[in-house]
Amino acid sequence: MRRKLTSIAEAAALVRSGDTVAVGGSLLRRQPMALLREVARAGTTDLSLITWASSLATDMLVGAGAVRHWEGIYVGLWWHGAAPSFRRAVERGAVTVVDRSESYMTARLRAAAMGVPFLPVRPVLGAGVSEVGDLRGVVCPFTGDELLAVPAATPDVTVLHGYVGDEYGNVAWPAQRDSDDVDMLMAAGSRRLVVSVERIVPHEEIARTPNLTYIPHTKVDAICEAPFGAHPGSCDTVYDEDEPEIAAWSRAGRDPDAWPGYLERTALDLADHDAYLDAVGRDRLERLAVGA
Repeated sequence: MRRKLTSIAEAAALVRSGDTVAVGGSLLRRQPMALLREVARAGTTDLSLITWASSLATDMLVGAGAVRHWEGIYVGLWWHGAAPSFRRAVERGAVTVVDRSESYMTARLRAAAMGVPFLPVRPVLGAGVSEVGDLRGVVCPFTGDELLAVPAATPDVTVLHGYVGDEYGNVAWPAQRDSDDVDMLMAAGSRRLVVSVERIVPHEEIARTPNLTYIPHTKVDAICEAPFGAHPGSCDTVYDEDEPEIAAWSRAGRDPDAWPGYLERTALDLADHDAYLDAVGRDRLERLAVGA
């Protein structure tokens, strides 16, 4: 196995201006914030995002002027309301949007994971959803049923945040976890895969429970350690959402005059992820830990 452990900055550099980027996580959970702060600090622009149920990651990149297009099932701050920078950019026409159903996005990602150009789904014609435009009719060769073909997702790079991994890029999840996401599908269908994890552990620790390795080293291009790498969101089983910070994010985002200063203080003007942890307060972060 080849060593793939890098710094956060080196891993984030695999995301380049103009790329189509699949961003993992679900709602406020496991958004790859440490990696994407580096992407924003680098001045990366003209990104097209493919997400599942996204929140902080998409809102931050849009608020940093890094995004031109988004495709997925949801962007918002969950119980904190709309994702304000995303909403404002869409209303201004600065970001184009393709709003997908969950079944459509699952089929897109699963087709990529299987290495096939499309997967068939049951027809949704007449449902009034925007996805109809890029579907193609197919006939099942076995039953004669009329189906619709969904094209495989083809991002240039996929960015995920996970639990633990080793220096070779094997990523494991805990035995007990939430699972309402598609990170494993995104990883399986990726062209270039960048993963941050809460902890880098010895390979022997990963090898003791191989059934928990949901991303094998063969798929990973770069892995980096980023404790509290999803903050102010959560990493289930590790730490909870930082509710006051997400509320502050939401307030700043709703005010176009306040947002640039907030983004500078929490991302753009910070040297790296360690500086971010210091700025938030390491004692405060530890109080978010599950069981603290």
